[in-house]
Amino acid sequence: MNIDTIVDQEYCAKSFRDIVNAPISALRGVSAKDAKALQQAFGVTTVRELANLNFVKWASALAILADEEGMTVEEKAKEELLDDAVEMTFPASDPISVDAGITRIEVAPEKVNATSDHQHAGKHEEAAGKKAR
Repeated sequence: MNIDTIVDQEYCAKSFRDIVNAPISALRGVSAKDAKALQQAFGVTTVRELANLNFVKWASALAILADEEGMTVEEKAKEELLDDAVEMTFPASDPISVDAGITRIEVAPEKVNATSDHQHAGKHEEAAGKKAR
C-alpha cells in the first residue's frame, strides 16, 4: 500500500511513529473541522488515539466477525431449497445442463442427413462405381 493514498501529502515522507502522533487531520479525507468534531465527540486528537478508540476497535472486530460468520438456519434452509429447485429443473444427469455452452441442438438445413448418407458415403460410392466402369 502506498502511504500517500491514506495520509495528506505533507505526511507522506514521515515515519509511521510521526504519522500516528500527528493530528487526525493528517489522514486523507479528514478535514480540520472533522478532526475537531472527533475530538469533541470522543476526546481524541491524534491518529493513534483514534486507532485505539474502543468504538473503532469494536466496529473493526464486528466487521471481521460478520465476514467470517456462517449462514443462519433460515439462510441454510433457503439455500437448500434453491439447490433442490435447480436440481429438479436441471438434473445433473442431463448432458445439456453439464455444458452451459449448449442451449439447443439444431441441424442446419443444408447438411446431409447422416442416417442415410454418412460423410457423403453415397457420393464416394457413386464415384468409385463410375471409375470401375
